[in-house]
Amino acid sequence: MIYQFASEIRENIQKVIVGKDHVLNLLVAAVLCEGHVLLEDVPGIGKTTLARALAATLGCKFRRIQFTPDLLPSDVMGMSWFNQKKQEFEFRPGPIMSQVVLADEINRATPRTQSALLEAMQEKQVTVDGESRKLDSPFIVIATQNPIELEGTFPLPEAQLDRFLIKIELGYPNQAEENRILERFRDDDPLPKLKAVTEANEIDKAISERRSIRVEQSVQDYIVRVARETREHSEIELGASPRASMALYKMSQAWAAIEERDFVIPDDVKAVAPAVLTHRILIAPQAQLRGRKPEALVADIVDAVPVPVED
Repeated sequence: MIYQFASEIRENIQKVIVGKDHVLNLLVAAVLCEGHVLLEDVPGIGKTTLARALAATLGCKFRRIQFTPDLLPSDVMGMSWFNQKKQEFEFRPGPIMSQVVLADEINRATPRTQSALLEAMQEKQVTVDGESRKLDSPFIVIATQNPIELEGTFPLPEAQLDRFLIKIELGYPNQAEENRILERFRDDDPLPKLKAVTEANEIDKAISERRSIRVEQSVQDYIVRVARETREHSEIELGASPRASMALYKMSQAWAAIEERDFVIPDDVKAVAPAVLTHRILIAPQAQLRGRKPEALVADIVDAVPVPVED
């Protein structure tokens, strides 16, 4: 079921997004893990379009929040207001009370507003005026940020970054893909016409099925060793947390399901490790001076850790 589920979602999004098979598979895997996604790339690549196409495809309640320096936590979570006609306070839900939430340019909001997302992303609930309110399932935050323009931005702290299951960079299209983009958008924008191919209860079933994907003890040990190696590497100041190990475990299950298997192999771990680990490590200052990048370090670690083999 998951393979068909993933194929339908990917093919539907590709009615708008040209190419990007690996990126779309990562996005579908994140949905299967009910995890949050950070899209980081330069302007004009299609980050917002991708997020909106995913929301339309999933058939879930969707809200977009444009993060700006003057955005307040109450603008995100909602607030209680006094209804003079009824002579009582009523709760007016904010855009976070949805299923797929696009946090556009998240690093332009102040840390106070950014932190308003922490409880929602981790606990799937919001607390306003001392009362906690559960969020609908599935609940997925897709945040975008531009790594180039740093003026007037507030970089996400490590605690916030760790809440994102994966970080994805779309990258520039090749020449053939860019030509297809021009042809596809020449007459009209296909996004408003995009139809949903699934719904919330089907997504919940796929998430439950993902949990049943088998992970042998040797592969689980391999996942743990990869995560632990980030903490022991000489060029890494802060390694991946146990939450990262759990993220790597879940994403490997989802990737195996997308590949039409009911068991995880080391190649699944290798396929998702860069997206899961890159934003969760801090490079040591000396390594930064030498121009070392998180992507290269994660690739070195994945290659260095011995892969389990059958006896």
